Amino acid sequence: MFVAIALVVVALISLSSPTILPVERGLSGLFSPRATSECPFANSASCTNTTAISDTCCFESPGGLLLLSQFWTVNPPTGPSDSWTIHGLWPDLCNGEFIQDCDPSRAYTDITGLLTSAGESDTLSTMQRYWPDYHGRNEQFWEHEWSKHGTCMSTLRPQCLPDESSAGTDAILYFKTIIRLFRAYDIYKTLKTANIRPGATYSLSSLQAALRRAFKVMPDFRCTRGNLDQIYLYFHLRGSAIDGQFIPIDAPTRSNCPARVNYPVKRSPN
Repeated sequence: MFVAIALVVVALISLSSPTILPVERGLSGLFSPRATSECPFANSASCTNTTAISDTCCFESPGGLLLLSQFWTVNPPTGPSDSWTIHGLWPDLCNGEFIQDCDPSRAYTDITGLLTSAGESDTLSTMQRYWPDYHGRNEQFWEHEWSKHGTCMSTLRPQCLPDESSAGTDAILYFKTIIRLFRAYDIYKTLKTANIRPGATYSLSSLQAALRRAFKVMPDFRCTRGNLDQIYLYFHLRGSAIDGQFIPIDAPTRSNCPARVNYPVKRSPN
């Protein structure tokens, strides 16, 4: 019954609507049976409720404004030359303020070992390629993103996971969720489709139009000295981060880029 309802809802989504990641009943590679949240599909999306919601295992709170940050790092060149890279997923408060380091007891070290022990070699290899640290300190970068931001996601707390979950499953689900979002919002490919390629200067409005046309929402473009180097995509979440819907929204923040933006070449050895 649940699957039938979900399919009907997806079918009714307008072509002009934002690209909403579909409900996924489980993430493979973690459990047998797969991990599921068992959250009701009809829940309100985060930051849209009009009354208090007590079940924060199925409602992301207080950090219900989720920000996916992607890097374009050219000095030193970081990651593949034909792909942006992951910075992180940050659960901000609905008013745009942020929380951090919410549970020091879950500030895991040795993320590589954690993923390897869980049989997540594919996840690890994806992170090594698309979530590198520009200084080469991948492990410290992943540990930082998890402890600072991941521990603040209410729907990924240990008490919100299946009973058979082992220590560290919350972090693994965080990384897998981010990879899922990163793959769904491929900035390099989307800009290339609009004939926007590294090595030239473009109007900010043309960059904005290209992503808005593809994603149906306005991201936040970030520049350093006129060079494009980061893009923020914002979401509300319906249900759990494990298998819920990430609903893209217009960025509540304004770009700091000038009217003309340089999209520099990344001459990556990768």
